[in-house]
Amino acid sequence: MADSRTDMPRRPVPFRGGGFRPRPIRFVDLAVFIVLIGLIEWGTRTGWISTLTLPRPSDVLATFGELYRTGALWDHLSISLSRLLVGSAIGVSAGIGLGLLIGLFSLIRAGLVPLVAAIFPIPEIALLPLFVTWFGIDEGLKYALIALGTFTPTVVATYGAVENVDRTLIRMGQSFGLSWLSIVRKIVLSGAMPGILSGLRISLAIGIILLVAAEMLGATHGVGAYILQAGSLYDLERLFAGVAILSVLGATVSFLIGQIEGRVLDWRV
Repeated sequence: MADSRTDMPRRPVPFRGGGFRPRPIRFVDLAVFIVLIGLIEWGTRTGWISTLTLPRPSDVLATFGELYRTGALWDHLSISLSRLLVGSAIGVSAGIGLGLLIGLFSLIRAGLVPLVAAIFPIPEIALLPLFVTWFGIDEGLKYALIALGTFTPTVVATYGAVENVDRTLIRMGQSFGLSWLSIVRKIVLSGAMPGILSGLRISLAIGIILLVAAEMLGATHGVGAYILQAGSLYDLERLFAGVAILSVLGATVSFLIGQIEGRVLDWRV
């Protein structure tokens, strides 16, 4: 007698091994942004929102276009980008290096983790008067403030990511006779890279915040100086145009880190 189960129609079994992997959905972020801007535009035009508290997005866009036509946009943005790149490069590179040393060597961890834990909660803005005494109000102040602001979260994220690397993989590499340097390069760095890149997002966001704060002190050019000048004149269109530039800058940084994650972490399923 034939098994009745062989006569049953076959149906595909859905794949359930995604592991909560994010599924890209196109244009949703753009739609949310357009709806939000449209609501603000409608509210300011109908009087539900006072233009004394929130300018019309169309007026902000016109101001942004004027900045582009006159070349002032690039004048301010290029200076801010150079300050952000230099300060962040110093802070992030030093933070990743020290974070790796703390995560890999017990003696360094025992000596420096309490020091990092004591420095990390201190807001960099509180150190601004001290930094003015040390570096003046020239470019050195801006570089140092951004470097310190990106340094401490990068250290914490890096050594935390190294600590979270699966020790089974490290023991497996040791059992196969891999050298210490090979284990660090192929296992520890690869396993810690997701945490390092996540910390990098936070560090660069803090760097942008401190960039604005530094440029509001003794600077005539830069996005922060532009926002300060607009705020002192209560020119909301120019003020929000500067804020929009910062938003685009932050979104661009997040996008670039996402591209790096897609290339560096393509081994994740």
